[in-house]
Amino acid sequence: MIRQAMEKDAEEIAKIYNYYIEKTVITFEEKVLSVGEFIKRIEKVKLLGLPWFVAEDEGKVIGYAYATKWNERSAYRHTIEIVVYLSNASLSMGWGTKLYEALFSELRNMSVHIIIGGVTLPNPASVALHEKFGMKKVAHFKEVGFKFDEWLDVGYWQLQLNA
Repeated sequence: MIRQAMEKDAEEIAKIYNYYIEKTVITFEEKVLSVGEFIKRIEKVKLLGLPWFVAEDEGKVIGYAYATKWNERSAYRHTIEIVVYLSNASLSMGWGTKLYEALFSELRNMSVHIIIGGVTLPNPASVALHEKFGMKKVAHFKEVGFKFDEWLDVGYWQLQLNA
């Protein structure tokens, strides 16, 4: 089931994301985040009028996707960044697709012109998910992140959602 995130989901969301902080280069954050920090992040997204969805399987949150501002400057207000994370145990089961379907559907009903997704490279699964939704690679920044003693590249995928 895909539904809107609630404050009560923050603990499971934190567990999912903190795994990626501690074990992977997928996120460039390096310090584990508290449940309180996720409550703030969910509320910030909701205050912007943007969606934050969770995937729930057998009553447990196993993934999430949300939209946020691409940039603070006002001229960017119709450009949105999208984010998706799944629990490590729920990869390659179609949940990323289901979350993005809900997110894209919601964003199509808003005044969103462009959506952008950033991917730490290499990450073939994330690239495939973004391209499945018609997103095209528009940028590749070499060695812009440094985590676990490794220089990391980031690619950006973009899609015009509404004219």
